Amino acid sequence: MALESGEENPATAREALTVSLLNRAVAGLLARGFPLVRVRGEIANFTRAASGHWYLTLKDDAAQVRCVMFRGRNALVDFSPRDGDAVEVLGQVGLYEPRGEYQLTLESMRRAGQGRLFEEFLRLKARLAAEGLFDEARKRALPRFPRAVGIVTSLQAAALRDVVTTLVRRAPYLRLIVYPVPVQGAGAGERIAAMLKTASRRAEVDALLLVRGGGSIEDLWAFNEEAVARAIRACRVPVIVGVGHESDFTIADFAADLRAPTPTAAAELVAPERDALVAALDERAAALRRRLASVFERAQQRLDYAQRALAAPRAPLRGLELRLFDRRTRLARGAARIADALREQFAGALRRFAQSAPVPLRAAPRVQANAVRLTAAATARLHGDRLKLARLDARLQALDPLAVLARGYSVVRDASGRVLREGRGLARGERLDIRFADGGARARVEDSY
Repeated sequence: MALESGEENPATAREALTVSLLNRAVAGLLARGFPLVRVRGEIANFTRAASGHWYLTLKDDAAQVRCVMFRGRNALVDFSPRDGDAVEVLGQVGLYEPRGEYQLTLESMRRAGQGRLFEEFLRLKARLAAEGLFDEARKRALPRFPRAVGIVTSLQAAALRDVVTTLVRRAPYLRLIVYPVPVQGAGAGERIAAMLKTASRRAEVDALLLVRGGGSIEDLWAFNEEAVARAIRACRVPVIVGVGHESDFTIADFAADLRAPTPTAAAELVAPERDALVAALDERAAALRRRLASVFERAQQRLDYAQRALAAPRAPLRGLELRLFDRRTRLARGAARIADALREQFAGALRRFAQSAPVPLRAAPRVQANAVRLTAAATARLHGDRLKLARLDARLQALDPLAVLARGYSVVRDASGRVLREGRGLARGERLDIRFADGGARARVEDSY
């Protein structure tokens, strides 16, 4: 087989090739020389690597070939391969250069003899996907705390027992409703779709589980029918599909709001575990108790401060008294300075009058009138300051709680120091503390009314 133009034929190279170059050239020849090939054989030495890739040998009675199927491709395989399975694969012929081993890189795998069903599955899946039936935007969220869950499956299915056992153990508070329907055989797909419509119409559950156990592609074919996929999407409540084993994929899985790998996993996904809910409630209750205790402590602290302030009722007024005393002192000093200044002005005017040249007799009355006005102004200023001082003193007296007590009132406290505003609820023999304007007294309750 000739190489493409521009490449040197390793067989005619003048210099010796390294093993790497030789294997690379052979790998190129295989990749270009072989299109995708379909091969039928029996699986041997099947291995699932930690990376998710599959490694296996495909053999018949006379030969064998090594195969690899990478994780992105094997996720589409609708069954779990095992040694001895007869399969049909589609793959690319190639060479694993580090070991110099010829191998097939697999693109798809199906059970031998099931090619028609698999191709029908792929065609329907592609058509519904192009229509947008599987779009993530159309998926509905599961209810966080469902009260009732419906189970669509056969009454004889082992999956029903697994689901009920799991839900009773995890969430015994749930109400379970079973919608019985055949899950395989002729007409099963139509009957499943009809039961999904019935459950949706009755609207008595918060979510639906569509489940059955594993089986061959023929056994699971009812879940690959278009009617079932459309009924899932038309359902009014979220639908969880748990069909077969983890490696089994059906059209219903892609249409579901959530796909579970097994029926038991579907039951675990639909409802939170009771013990987890109780633990979460206990944690929130403890946080609420801590918050309330903190609120009560702050309120008690404010009450303590208020009680201390009430025990000395004149304390809040001391600052006002000091301010009033300061204002009174400043007013008195200001009035004295004004009076002194006026007297000095009057004396200076008299001196200047005596020392001046003779003045006409008409000037004497004007000087006397000015003296009278100055004296009257000083007197009026002093009178106004006294009135202002009297008003401030009256306001201070009005704020004095002792003045209220002097009018005949008293303050009554119980043994804890709490001020009492009413007599109802007092117990006979309870001790009271009574505060009057000029002292206090201790008393004992004889009766309350």
